[in-house]
Amino acid sequence: MDSSLTSVYKLKKTILTTNDMALAWGETNKNNLKAKIAYYVKQGSLLSLTRGIFAKDVQYEPRELATSIYTPAYISFETALLEAGMIFQYYKTVFVASRMAKTVTIDGRTVTFRKLKDIVLYNATGIRNKDNYSIATPERAFLDMIYLFPGYYFDNLRPLDWDKCFEMVGIYKNKQLENRLKKYYDTHAQ
Repeated sequence: MDSSLTSVYKLKKTILTTNDMALAWGETNKNNLKAKIAYYVKQGSLLSLTRGIFAKDVQYEPRELATSIYTPAYISFETALLEAGMIFQYYKTVFVASRMAKTVTIDGRTVTFRKLKDIVLYNATGIRNKDNYSIATPERAFLDMIYLFPGYYFDNLRPLDWDKCFEMVGIYKNKQLENRLKKYYDTHAQ
């Protein structure tokens, strides 16, 4: 493996953007960067997934891919709620909070982006970094869900820290969401 590829493979990420490779290689010339990437894709050393996004090999992390397509973005909604044990229905789709609403399929993997307003999306409260992607805490995923889907049914709300929910709800700047949260609390926290 040549030194250019070694510098990319040393990165802990399984998904690489064009910018990641430019930084790893110290390459500022866009034409040289494109040529280098094209060479490694043709060689089979990099897997091209979609425009500007590549994987080191087929064993990449799907959630890392999902949050690399559009930025800023973080895993939330059904994906985070299932992981927290708050819903039991399994979805193959990865659900992501983003600046736009869109569903894409890349390399046989479906990603659904749900739009949140910038004041919410850019606020890191309740977002944690995990394995090179960002994911909502159970409380943040719960609030994201009831923000977009009033009356959503949850299988299990025991994992929630209600105090954190009430502390965090202010980032949405939405009185209706505050009322919804109180209703869920009154119904499920007793």
